[in-house]
Amino acid sequence: MQHPPIPENCRPRLFDLIAFDWDGTLFDSTSIIARCIQYAVRDVGGVVPSDRDASYVIGLGLMQALAHAAPDVPKDKYPELGARYRYHYLARQNDINLFAGVLPMLTDLKSRQHWLTVATGKTRLGLNDALQTVELKGMFNGSRTADETASKPHPRMLQELMSEFGVKPERTLMIGDTTHDLQMALNAGCPSVAVSYGAHEPDSFGVLNPRFVAHSVSELHKWLLANA
Repeated sequence: MQHPPIPENCRPRLFDLIAFDWDGTLFDSTSIIARCIQYAVRDVGGVVPSDRDASYVIGLGLMQALAHAAPDVPKDKYPELGARYRYHYLARQNDINLFAGVLPMLTDLKSRQHWLTVATGKTRLGLNDALQTVELKGMFNGSRTADETASKPHPRMLQELMSEFGVKPERTLMIGDTTHDLQMALNAGCPSVAVSYGAHEPDSFGVLNPRFVAHSVSELHKWLLANA
């Protein structure tokens, strides 16, 4: 689906398309996801990963994340492992909310005629469930998930979004909280911005050359208004 071009007199300063990661960037979910990974591995008899190892895989496709977090679990148990993760996550999903300040930031960006999209390791079903909240209705112009494209850091999510909107890599900005997000942006030839309040430690971001590292949603909001 090709979208109508942004009128020249309304064109954003540098980026037509802004792609957000979901968990840990817009949604305050990293600690719950890490715990659910740990519980799922425990349930199938694997060695429970540390908090750091469970957090590291956030943003990858579900089965890739679980396989990385639980290398001792045999492949024939992967379906059970995935089912146990979903069980624990669904039991806790109502405890997860957008980070404070995300809605005003998205509203401001949308008013400036940016196309807002999501590029996430979640499944399509999981993302659609999250997007059903009233405050997010109509906020995003497009989205891609790992199960319908490829898991990060493969660039396919961003490539498909850029193709859908007819936007070049240099006019596309990826925003995320993990090295997987930043590497995906590099692989797609896109600039990126990192946030330090999610799953990965910010000292790992430097080699991936983000334009900026935001330490809060407020910092991210200000930077985008001044620079995007």
